[in-house]
This record gives sequence, C-alpha cells and structure tokens, in this order.
Amino acid sequence: MRQKRILWPVLAFLALWLAACTGRATTQPQTGEIVTAFIGDLTASASATGQVVSPRTAALAVSQPGRVTNLYVQVGDSVQAGDPLVQLETAQLELNLAAARQNLRLQEANLTALAEPPHAADVTAAQANVASAQASLDELRAGPSPAQLAVYSATLALSEASVYAASAQYQSVANSVSQVQIQQAEAAVAAAQANLDRAREINQENTNQQTHQAMLAAEESLANAQAQLDNLRRIDTSAAQGSLAAASARLDGAEADFGRNTGGATAVQIAAAEAQLAQAQATLADLLAEPTEAAWQTAVAQVEQARLSVADAEDALAKATVRAPFDGVVTAVHTNIGEVASGIVVEMMDAGNLEVVVPVDEIDIGAIDVGQTAVVTLETWPDVEIASQVAHIAPSAANNASLVTYDVYLRLGETDLPARVGMTANVQLITSQREGVLLVPNRAIQVNRATGAYTVNRVNGDTTTQVPVTIGLRDGQYTQITGGLSAGDQVMIGNETPRVTFGPGQ
Repeated sequence: MRQKRILWPVLAFLALWLAACTGRATTQPQTGEIVTAFIGDLTASASATGQVVSPRTAALAVSQPGRVTNLYVQVGDSVQAGDPLVQLETAQLELNLAAARQNLRLQEANLTALAEPPHAADVTAAQANVASAQASLDELRAGPSPAQLAVYSATLALSEASVYAASAQYQSVANSVSQVQIQQAEAAVAAAQANLDRAREINQENTNQQTHQAMLAAEESLANAQAQLDNLRRIDTSAAQGSLAAASARLDGAEADFGRNTGGATAVQIAAAEAQLAQAQATLADLLAEPTEAAWQTAVAQVEQARLSVADAEDALAKATVRAPFDGVVTAVHTNIGEVASGIVVEMMDAGNLEVVVPVDEIDIGAIDVGQTAVVTLETWPDVEIASQVAHIAPSAANNASLVTYDVYLRLGETDLPARVGMTANVQLITSQREGVLLVPNRAIQVNRATGAYTVNRVNGDTTTQVPVTIGLRDGQYTQITGGLSAGDQVMIGNETPRVTFGPGQ
C-alpha cells in the first residue's frame, strides 16, 4: 500500500510535465525578418515559349486543270473573303452549262406534256392511222373486188400493148437501112478514092490548071461519098432498144402485181398488216391513257437529274474562279497567266487574328482550360505585355520523343504592335487565381518533409511560437494560408532556437 502512495505523486508530476510540453513552444528573440500576414490576391502561372501563328491558313487548288487567263494577286497582297485570286478559261464550261440548261428545259417540257391531256390533232391523226391499218388488213383478207380486178387487168393489158409498140418501133428503126445500101455506099467511096489517086498522078506528071482542077474535083467526090456512108452508119437503134426494155420491165411488174393482187394475200402479208394495225392501236391507246406511276416517276427523275446536271455545271463554272475563303494575306502564288494550272495555285493566311502556340508539359496541361487568361510578351518587344486567352488545346500530344507536350493555342488581344507570324513569344499561363485571401511570403513557411506538415513562427511580443498552418495556392512569392493564422498576425522569417517553458504564458 505504501508503494502505491509513492507512485501516484510521480505519475501526477509526469502528467503535468507532458501537458506543459504540448502547450506553447516559445523561443527567445533572434535576429530575423518579421512580416505580417495580409489579405490580397494571388495568381499561379506556368511559363512556356512558343511562336506566333495564323489561326487559319489555306492552300487553294483548282478543282480541275485549266489554262490561267487572269491572275489577280501577288505575294503580300491583302484580300477580302470572296475576292477573285485566279481565273481559268471558261468557254467549254459555259457551253456545258448551256447544254445542261437546255436539257433541263426539255425534261421539264416532257414532264408537263405527260401531265397534260393529248392534243386533239394528235388523237385525230392516231385514229386515222388505226382506220387506215384496219382497212388495209380488211382488204387483204377479203381479196380484190371486181372493180379492182378490172383495174389490174387493164393495167396488164396496157403494159402488154406498150411492149408491142416498143418492139415495132425498134424493128422499124433497125430495118430503115439495109446492108445493100451500106455496101453500095462503101463501093462509091472506093471508086472515088481510085479516081482521086489517078488525078493526083496525072497532076504530078504534068501539072497545069486543068490537071489541078481535076484533082480538086476528085477530092470533093471522095468527101461526098464518105459522108453518105457515115450517115448510113450513124442511124442509132439504142433509143428504140431502151424503150423496148422499159416497156418489158413495166410488163413484168404489171404481171407480178396482177398475180399478187388477184391471187389472194399471203400469211406474211396478213401478219404484217396485223402488226401495223396493232402498232397504230397502241399509239392511240398511249395518247388516250393516263400516264402510269412508273412513267410519271421516270419523268420526274429525269427532271431532277437534269437539275443536278445544271447544278454541277454551275459549280464547275464557279470553281473556275479561285476565290479567297476568308480575309487574309497571300503568302504564295504557284502559277502564271497562260499556264495550265493544276493542284495548289495560291496560299494565304489570316493575318488579322493572330494566335500564339506553345507546348505545355503534360504535368501542367491539366491546369489549362479553354478561356483561361494569359500574358504574352514577344521577343521583339519584351517589355510590352499582351493580354491573351486560351482558344483551344490540341487533343493529342505533339510528336516529341523526349517529352510529352500538348500544343496550347492562345488568341492575342488588342495590341498596337505589328506582330508577325513566326515571332517568338513568351507566355505566362495563369493556371489559378484567388482574390481576397490571406497571404504570407513563401520564405515564412516551413515544411516537415517526413510528415508533410507546414508551420510558421508566429511572433508574440518578444517571442515566437511555431504554429501549424494549412496552405492553398502559391506562386513564386506568396502562399495562401487557409488555416492557423489570421490577418495581421506577424511571423518571423529566419532561424530560431526553441526554448520550451512549462505552463501557459511562461
């Protein structure tokens, strides 16, 4: 029991000592900088370096090869959206458009005609064709009438008479000159030639006026005899032969017609007449019938196809003029007047709304959002800050084997600086902001690396107390205090040697 009475006072003393140790730890005043916790604004940022770029670029190509007739721009020219840049020849394209429009009018007319009732004249003509075809078929089936037989017989008899007459004419012409007459004329020519030969010999042996006149008379006699013989030989029987041949051909035709028309129609003739009647009846039925749904749909489809062809032709003609898709500046021209252009002909960029692109490390990219503000300075003018804003962030990492980064695009704010594409830009990306928060310098905060706890040396008169604090946002100079201090509290920056005292206030 005595041992227990001695143990209780010892335990009580130890308890008091531990309580004192867990109370306030104070230090003696030491040399150091005293700062005051204050309410202020805090901004955290990430730095990056990039380049000025154009938000829009365009490599403008012709839709199909063509000869350049006009070139409206050169490198450095400013253009407005819709301005013509390059003009290709359009003659064939205009012809294509005219043909497409003509075809559209034709198809529309066909559709209109399909919807309208047939013209009375067309119906009358179709009915007449049916009646004529029916009459022809009926005649074939019934055979010739007595009157028709009489006509066919008379035609045959007339053809026979023509042959007889042509034959008689031929015989008359052929018999008008006999062989005896021709022989007598030939003998007269031979006698005249002999007389001329003797007259020439006599004149040659003893030339005088009398012998010379005799020779001339012999020559004239020979000429007359020869002329008479030639006249007899020129009598032509070819005309009579032609007339006879023609009459014979007409007789053959008349005999064939007589046999065909009087012998009854053949099966082939009746079938042909029936087919002709069926065709005429079908044509009339088509005129009188309402258009079928299939015919209507076909006509509508043909009109629509013609409209598409017109649209295609109009589009091709429009594309023969290469136009600026947006306001900007021409950066390259790849063709000349007279050349056959194909592929890219003009390059341009939007120089009015420049952006800055910077690679941001994957560690920091999570703190960057679209719309986030930033400050940009250009290497050319490093002392001038330009307000900017995150426009968009690349969805995939840049192709960099050594480091994973994402391209962040910032839209430059208003500035009087003549910024140009390609300039180097330094960017401070504002990752977070706090307004009206409690701040202390970063140097006033101490961290326990083992536990991760943060403390500050709060000044209490001529002593300091190490108190735990919780922190929030921080930048390169200040840290937000979220717990453990109040505005106006003073903290010591520097090294102190703690002196432990027992009991509060000591």
